[in-house]
Amino acid sequence: MKEKVGTLLNDSPIARWIALALIASTMFFAYFFVDVVAPLQKDMESIYKWSPEVFGMLGGSEFFLNVFAFFLIFSGIILDKMGIRFTLITSGLTMVIGASLKFYALTTGFAESGLANTLGSFLPGIPASAKLAFFGFSIFGIGVEMAGITVSKTIVKWFKGKEMALAMGLEMAVARLGVFAVFRLSPIFNEAGGPSHAVFMGLAFLCIGFITFFIYTFMDRKLDKQMGVTSVGSDPEEEFKVSDLKKIFTNPGFLAIAGLCVLFYSAIFPFQKFATDMLVSKLNLDMKTAAAYVSYFPIGAMILTPFMGAFLDFKGKGASMMLYGAILLTISHLIFALVPSDVFNVPIAIGTIVILGTAFSLVPASMWPSLPKIVEDRYLGSAYGSIFWIQNIGLFAVPILIGWALNASNPGVSEQITAGIVDAKYNYTIPELIFAAFGALAIILSFVLKSVDKKYGYGLELPNKKK
Repeated sequence: MKEKVGTLLNDSPIARWIALALIASTMFFAYFFVDVVAPLQKDMESIYKWSPEVFGMLGGSEFFLNVFAFFLIFSGIILDKMGIRFTLITSGLTMVIGASLKFYALTTGFAESGLANTLGSFLPGIPASAKLAFFGFSIFGIGVEMAGITVSKTIVKWFKGKEMALAMGLEMAVARLGVFAVFRLSPIFNEAGGPSHAVFMGLAFLCIGFITFFIYTFMDRKLDKQMGVTSVGSDPEEEFKVSDLKKIFTNPGFLAIAGLCVLFYSAIFPFQKFATDMLVSKLNLDMKTAAAYVSYFPIGAMILTPFMGAFLDFKGKGASMMLYGAILLTISHLIFALVPSDVFNVPIAIGTIVILGTAFSLVPASMWPSLPKIVEDRYLGSAYGSIFWIQNIGLFAVPILIGWALNASNPGVSEQITAGIVDAKYNYTIPELIFAAFGALAIILSFVLKSVDKKYGYGLELPNKKK
């Protein structure tokens, strides 16, 4: 390893915030594509014959290969062994390839192809378009989760000892802006050319995101050169070893955060996929208006997450913030589940969505900057990969569970919608109670995390910024 230069690129505030802007831009486009068909559930059911179970399977398919083929574990190892630049480019290409397959699945060209006939010959209860979309989305899922852990480690690289939590908060705020944008723009794209056009626009955005990742790699290469890093793992004492995975999975702090992560995100991301139709049903709205209301969901996160990050940098209280977020999460889902339809109105809906968005700022803003306090830097990428893998187990299973629960608690409604009955709608009480149960379990685990932090002295309640 070469001797480091005196002043590094990440010592320049302008340089490190430009680096953040580049990688955060890609995550904006990635989050846009994640939920690009979320506001279009009714059209997917009427045009492509996707039942709630099939729609739920689409949401779960994003995480299938990450969970069952352990791609997230491999992604973390690849990140630690091959470095940030290689992993960013790989993740960007993977997202584009997977998104292209999902787009093709919704086109007329696919519907008239021999591949559609071949796919239709097995599991006949699931449309051929859904099967190819599942496959494409699972490929995309590998890329987007690989990008997520790489971005997290990249922020640590540029901001550790500086404004790390603020930087992570701003990156998450930009990503949440992608959620806001999709619920505003996807219905417009849908009106212009149907669901396939909305997915195509999401694919076009991803191509732009790949370019911003590529531009960032030049900055990363320059920083490595200044730091004297000639190759990944050039210092034998700092090299990642596969045996380090045992250290990760026997770390009580990691296990507590991972459990909280899977519970919290299982009550957030699957909710986003069903939220538009939930408001359509509960408030008797059209799809575009309901999607516009759901777009307020990330507003709280976008506004508050950077402030939460700054608070963590200067004041701390990371474990406490996770607890408060879990409480707000539970309250919001209970409101959706238990407030009667004749009382539930637009102000209550928007207020509850903003409360949920506030919860979404508290937990991630405190969770991700806390992980570097618990594990060593040399296997931080694998720790992020492992926690994302555990998270993905929930994100794979819960949309399928919600789709099944929705259909089971509303017998005959799917058939009515497929038949074109305008007034047919779902009752979302049971799915919302399931989400609330995840929140209640997250509250319990938040107390466990505070206890573990006190016992092992991780410093989760201490400020991130070094004086």
